Amino acid sequence: MTDAFFTTTDGRWFSPTDHTRGPWDADGCHAGPPMALMVRAMEALLPMQPLVRITVEIVRPIPMAGFAVQAEVRRPGRQVGLTEAEILDEDHVVARAFGLHLREADFPVPTTPVPRPSLDDAIPGPFPIRETAHDLPAINGSVDVRFDPRYSQGDGGETLMWLRAKVPILADEEPSPFQRICTLADSGNGISWNAYLDEVFFVNPDVTVWLHRPPVGEWHASHVRSHWQPTGIGAAEATLFDTEGPVGGAVQTLLLFPPR
Repeated sequence: MTDAFFTTTDGRWFSPTDHTRGPWDADGCHAGPPMALMVRAMEALLPMQPLVRITVEIVRPIPMAGFAVQAEVRRPGRQVGLTEAEILDEDHVVARAFGLHLREADFPVPTTPVPRPSLDDAIPGPFPIRETAHDLPAINGSVDVRFDPRYSQGDGGETLMWLRAKVPILADEEPSPFQRICTLADSGNGISWNAYLDEVFFVNPDVTVWLHRPPVGEWHASHVRSHWQPTGIGAAEATLFDTEGPVGGAVQTLLLFPPR
């Protein structure tokens, strides 16, 4: 298996490896690594304005057969910039992302103290979604996981989980901090749930990630709570951390339905 989430020969068309496969569909990607490719394209458009927020709408399953990524600046500005990116298969847009870029400045301000979870105290364990709907290699085998012992350790409910990807996005590139955290940021519904897959499927048609500072290092944590309603709609809300403290947050809207 190639030691990266994707391969590419032209920088536009990307072929997912087995590391990228999602748990629900043997032919579909987990959305985290493709989101990192959209982040990569957006960051290249406005390199002097950091990307601080991305909202991804997943229109169709992102194909393991490969896809193209394209991006454009929707609105340039000295203080605020907007970008848009798309993932396309041969015939359709399968995902669309909207990015917010803000200028940085040296401006000391009071900060809000937030308790910092400890990676040293975390307990190694398997990714919470241990079974898949297929027998093929998938993303749950491509990450290292540790759990904060104060919360659930992969059994649903409120969970604080550390994650480190075993492979980069592309073999010949160092991922940016935003790219690196994408796999964790789109895993909230797989980290915290109110019932397991034998009772309820919980699929996210979107994800929004925001960062108030670039995360450092390879290990990042997500403190997640899932909120489900009998309308068949829910949300997974996460606070994101690196080893130095909070870096941002993520939210996924969830579609809930009985197992097929």
